[in-house]
Amino acid sequence: MQTMPAHAAHHNDREIESLDEFDATVSARGTLAGFRVQAVDLTDRTRELLSTDTVGAVFLGCPMREDAAAKIRADGAMVFPPVPDLPFDPYRGLLYSPDELFASLADGYESTPDARAYTWFQQTKADGDVFASMLRSIHDDAVSDALDELLSGARVVGVMGGHAMARGTQAYAGAARLGRELARAGLTVATGGGPGAMEAANLGAYAAPFNDEMLAESLELLAKAPKFTPSITQWATLAFEVRTRWPQGGPSIGIPTWFYGHEPPNPFATHIAKYFANATREDGLLARCTAGVVFLPGAAGTVQEIFDNATPNYYESRGEPTPMVLVDRAHWTERLPTWPLLQALARERAMEARIALVDRIEEAPEALKRLGG
Repeated sequence: MQTMPAHAAHHNDREIESLDEFDATVSARGTLAGFRVQAVDLTDRTRELLSTDTVGAVFLGCPMREDAAAKIRADGAMVFPPVPDLPFDPYRGLLYSPDELFASLADGYESTPDARAYTWFQQTKADGDVFASMLRSIHDDAVSDALDELLSGARVVGVMGGHAMARGTQAYAGAARLGRELARAGLTVATGGGPGAMEAANLGAYAAPFNDEMLAESLELLAKAPKFTPSITQWATLAFEVRTRWPQGGPSIGIPTWFYGHEPPNPFATHIAKYFANATREDGLLARCTAGVVFLPGAAGTVQEIFDNATPNYYESRGEPTPMVLVDRAHWTERLPTWPLLQALARERAMEARIALVDRIEEAPEALKRLGG
């Protein structure tokens, strides 16, 4: 089974992202000089801050007492104070969890941090406030940093596909089995983190440690709310019901965006890298899929992802081309004839040996293995 790489072992050893790391650093090293402390509540660490060298340190959004802040500023440290009344933390050190984004779902989706962040985004992007756009950029950069730390050393495979795929359909069940098979093969499944095909693949990875019965029962339970419309609350509540009945599912990544705010993130991705800027999110998602990408039937968004992925493969700007598997011949040759164009681009280039079109979703893992050498 694929396990996520341990967070602390991989991140920059000058970064402190939890109270435990803060305490360990102070006691082991006796200094915070040159460290980066990210979104750690230091209100109860005044004594340590007053008595520890903090020259050249940077404190990003760490609540602390005024006397501690004054002392470390005098040391020559930089203090970026927490921003009041924001529905998100721009300096966050770790990715989101479903529980965090959907906190207070019982009061209705609109009261969750996820929905409140989207509302804030809508209000601030309209008035062109430079402070708000700076906060969004800092947040997205912090998310990318956390994502890199989490995925260090992992073999990541992307599963792309539309949000329109409904729970309770054969296609949804197929996408879930695909996610499960990829996870069981030791790969880390990454999706766009939204509903439909994305949710199904994350569900499959979540189901990887369990038996067939668990997946069958989960699919049946989820089918009671086929789509996230008319009620996101009901759609998400059923997903949490599955997670409560079968806790400790397998890990996977969801990389959604508030740019498509009408689309909620799915609760089956255990780690959620949610962005404000869709361009950063798209590029980051595909760049991290080092073991290849499976493209399930989708519309404009999925077509965009195919060519966002094909371009660096064509120019080899990220090194060797990575495998691309398109699923559903009729969809990609007739309805949206993306495959002929992809083939024409690939002709006589290194990427030619790294693309495949398959009829059925069940053929995707084998094709991925074949293309990956």
